[in-house]
Amino acid sequence: MQTNISNNQSHSTLVPMLIIGILFFVFGFITWLNGALIPFLQIVCELTESQALLVAFSFYIAYFLMALPMSWVLDKVGYKNAMVLGLALIALGCLLFIPAAYSRAFSVFLVAQFIVGSGLTILQTASNPYIVKIGPQETAAVRISVMGLLNKFAGFLAPIIFTVLVLGEFAGVSAQSIAALSEDQRLQQIIALSDGLVLPYAYMAIALFVLAVGLKYSSLPDLVLEKPAEDSLSGDKLSSHPQLVLGVITLFLYVGVEVIAGDTIGLFGSQLGVANATSLTSYTMAFMVLGYLMGLALIPRYLDQAQALSFSAILGVILSIWIVFADNDSTTISAILWGWMGVQLVPDTIALIAILGFANALVWPAVWPLALDGLYNLTAKGSALLVMGISGGAVLPMVYGFLAESLDSQTAYWMMLPCYGFILFYALKGHKIRQWK
Repeated sequence: MQTNISNNQSHSTLVPMLIIGILFFVFGFITWLNGALIPFLQIVCELTESQALLVAFSFYIAYFLMALPMSWVLDKVGYKNAMVLGLALIALGCLLFIPAAYSRAFSVFLVAQFIVGSGLTILQTASNPYIVKIGPQETAAVRISVMGLLNKFAGFLAPIIFTVLVLGEFAGVSAQSIAALSEDQRLQQIIALSDGLVLPYAYMAIALFVLAVGLKYSSLPDLVLEKPAEDSLSGDKLSSHPQLVLGVITLFLYVGVEVIAGDTIGLFGSQLGVANATSLTSYTMAFMVLGYLMGLALIPRYLDQAQALSFSAILGVILSIWIVFADNDSTTISAILWGWMGVQLVPDTIALIAILGFANALVWPAVWPLALDGLYNLTAKGSALLVMGISGGAVLPMVYGFLAESLDSQTAYWMMLPCYGFILFYALKGHKIRQWK
């Protein structure tokens, strides 16, 4: 396979990585705002738990519906212009949050989320293969880990910034505290909370438009993937590549459990009466950052990509079981892990959900290079299929929401166990399969 950067084959990977790194920070910030937005809109729009998780559904379903159309756009306009278009779409979605906030119409919030998700779809479809293909295959997971570190650090900041800028004096609000107010007080507080969305999202839209213009005129070179002279592909259909198909399923399940860990922690915390529940996603993101740092230190020197994936899956299985049986009245785990730093203590169940971030951190950077290996000129379409797998973030949290309402919120976390089981299968065997039997 030949991989080159058009017009400058010897161009250093540093500049592209810096520019793509900024993009990963941006869509990390936008994506993990959902963790704060879900419990926030549950209060503002007076929603049930499963209704509130439609915020995640409308966002992540865009990855399924728009991935293949966006791959067509990618083929037509190139990687760089596709990223510019993605930023513009995200900015447009952020602007739509303004009328949604003033009207407190949940349907408008959902449309805005879908537009934002569509913009992120084309960013993901373009940027992930870009990072995989601008350097050696064996260090691809390291490059993706660097991007993931920026992405999750942005995810760590997003709920904190949201809580400060949007909630303001209502930073300690929770579903429990709102329910305890009189009808007039509740309505006044809901209106004040909703109005707090307007300026932050207006500023975010402006910043994204400026970034799109900057990217358009930046020195970021385009990526050109050429098919080798002697065709080594087993077929010209994506379905003929088991490592890709199984990789898509793996990402579907992974993103589902990642979103459950990042987005339900605030809902569950609010239900338990934990203060600052809208910022609890930051706990999950902090552990993801630690996981990415571990990946940078260990891959590929001590662990290869498949071994890192196996470790993540096994830890996910252990934590999934532990969460279900943890004590909601105990704060022992958080006291041991971070209480000595003066950080807010949380129930053990919440702490374990946060630690899932550590288990999840290395899955994404490991799966991408394993799934794209050997695709050559089908890389863009293969990337689009992998991006469609992100729709697991739409489906599985909704399954969790229905289970939480029919059983209870803690028992519903059982659903993560088979997900991590399949990830372990892909790590041990699935990624090695090159032909369907």
